[in-house]
Amino acid sequence: MPKHGKKYREAIKLVDEEKLYQVAEAIPLLRKLNYVTFDPTVELHMQLGVDPRHADQMVRGTAGLPAGTGKSVKVLVFAQAEKANEAEQAGADFVGLDDMIKQINEGWLGFDVAIATPDAMQKVATLGRRLGPRGLMPNPKTGTVTFDIARAVREVKAGRVEFRVDRTSLIHIPIGKLSFTDEQLTQNLTAALDAIQRAKPAGAKGQYIKSIVLCSTMSPSVRLDIQPTMALRTA
Repeated sequence: MPKHGKKYREAIKLVDEEKLYQVAEAIPLLRKLNYVTFDPTVELHMQLGVDPRHADQMVRGTAGLPAGTGKSVKVLVFAQAEKANEAEQAGADFVGLDDMIKQINEGWLGFDVAIATPDAMQKVATLGRRLGPRGLMPNPKTGTVTFDIARAVREVKAGRVEFRVDRTSLIHIPIGKLSFTDEQLTQNLTAALDAIQRAKPAGAKGQYIKSIVLCSTMSPSVRLDIQPTMALRTA
């Protein structure tokens, strides 16, 4: 495994690895840990007490971040006629159906989120091998297969993020940029935690949330105290 650089090694000295931090402590600490010259993304990582190999323990959904993601999201909409016009008016970056499918089959992937109307999915389904592994396939479970195209486009543009537990029972969600205020990051964190709690599957047994960690791009991680952090949802 590659060794961490000098700046990382200096930064990690500021973290008490035995301590579980409060959110009000963790966010300012992330600023002290940052050593990159760009505006890094703040990431939420959670270990869940589920076994994603079982269908009734899969955790998947979306979270609307009140302060946005800090990133310009390029949205592709698969739609025709009136729904295509709705998508364009709502601010979609790319709109079409057969022409968009052709471009993707030729190797184009210049978008971050794909949305489709239900009647377009028969054709869009042919892109499963190209879009599925990249997490770009429209899916009704994440609200990206819908006739309410305008609303879906606006929500994605405003800061809706998708999450899905991986095979190691971890969830990873970007919750904004380090340049956001403490209040904005706390609001986004709270929204993400609420969405993950609401996505708790019926098959989950025992402790659902096993660990909560914050970090920014390339920085050391800061472990949060689970109980008070989850209490933010009802504060």
